[in-house]
Amino acid sequence: MRHLLFFFVSILISSSASAQGISTDMLQRLQKKGELTASERAIRNGLASNDIRTFAVNSDNQGEQYTYFSNSVPSKGITDQKSSGRCWLFTGLDVLRSKVINRRNLNELELSQVYLFFYDQLEKSNLFLQAVIDTRQRPMDDKTVEWLFKHPLSDGGTFTGVADLVMKYGLVPKGVMPETYASNNTSRFRSLIERKLREDGLRLRQSEKKGVALQQMKEDMLAEIYHILVLGYGQPTKTFTWAPKNKDGEYTEQPCSYTPQQFYAEMIGDDLNANYVMLMNDPTREYWKTYEIEYDRHIYDGHNWLYLNLPMGEIKQAAIASIKDSTMMYMSCDVAKELDSNRGLLDLKNYDYSSILGVQFGMDKKERILTFDSGSSHAMTLKAVDLDADGRPLKWEVENSWGASSGFKGHLIMTDQWLDEYLFRLVVNKKYLSDKILKAAQQKPTLLPCWDYMFSCEE
Repeated sequence: MRHLLFFFVSILISSSASAQGISTDMLQRLQKKGELTASERAIRNGLASNDIRTFAVNSDNQGEQYTYFSNSVPSKGITDQKSSGRCWLFTGLDVLRSKVINRRNLNELELSQVYLFFYDQLEKSNLFLQAVIDTRQRPMDDKTVEWLFKHPLSDGGTFTGVADLVMKYGLVPKGVMPETYASNNTSRFRSLIERKLREDGLRLRQSEKKGVALQQMKEDMLAEIYHILVLGYGQPTKTFTWAPKNKDGEYTEQPCSYTPQQFYAEMIGDDLNANYVMLMNDPTREYWKTYEIEYDRHIYDGHNWLYLNLPMGEIKQAAIASIKDSTMMYMSCDVAKELDSNRGLLDLKNYDYSSILGVQFGMDKKERILTFDSGSSHAMTLKAVDLDADGRPLKWEVENSWGASSGFKGHLIMTDQWLDEYLFRLVVNKKYLSDKILKAAQQKPTLLPCWDYMFSCEE
């Protein structure tokens, strides 16, 4: 027995010889390698009281910004999502309002974000509660159940949600249902609804009711959520009177009465579910394949997030075709990477962190995705491209939803190299897509779980 114990101890010691904690000797070696030179001490002194970006700014990239674009979609007015995670909704509505403004030659138009956000939060609440009912036979540590209770509600989303919400509930002008403090500052209000939903979810799992009785229990819970939403965001508009105005605020047409659905049908009339394809650039997965994320939808009986994974070259060609036809697009990216917010410039050359820190950052896009270093974080409206003499893109411009004083007059300019590294999603009308892309989009999608590493709502 003693020999057997000695044998196992020997195995443990030998197996841990190459995997160890930080010993005193190791710490001393690390400290020696961490000794600073005179120039490095100067950097250390500066970093003690300054943002690292102050020192990492690439002075060679600070010349006058070239803001000309060979192809640009006309736009009027910059929207502002304030302190909310609704960039997906602002972007989707900005794409739609651009159609109306250009088609009807309007002086201005902004669509009510809070109108659709009310229904977004109600529908997501129902999605969570019904998903809890659907999975209540599974244990609490089941990965899907765990994910549901971690994410009962969010103010983020994707274009899929915009399409389902607009097609079901229509649109209203912003003046008909304006923003509230809670809609401009969603975090605290949403967190209270999340807490209530988690409580309701537990009650549904614990209930012995079935069938109609269980659904009535869920409806009673949704009635409480609806009441909370009315307090925070207002009662959604059912009918309203509207007509376009000129720059002096005078009506240019006879005002008409609309329901939200009638307003959408007259102003847009486009089937957002049938006529658009979400394109994705995800180098961790096979290109020319479609993928679907389970439970990643805004409406229970709506559509899961579905996308076609394509190389960047194909995506950019579709974008160029759309812009040339004066049609804006919903796009999303990892906006915080290499962003010079003062200039409104997204450029891989903006900052030189390697020279400051003395290390190299060498991961490519695939490696950044797999290690959770990069992912889609923000949606914006793609509106312009600058092409060289051979038709190759040099830079791009987006209309942002951070207010008119943000970035470059409310816009962000991105180099083509930056776009390659940090663009993830682009929603394009089918008429701008090649036959090969349209055929690929018809494939039966691979279903991915809701906790997949590419699942991330735009905020």
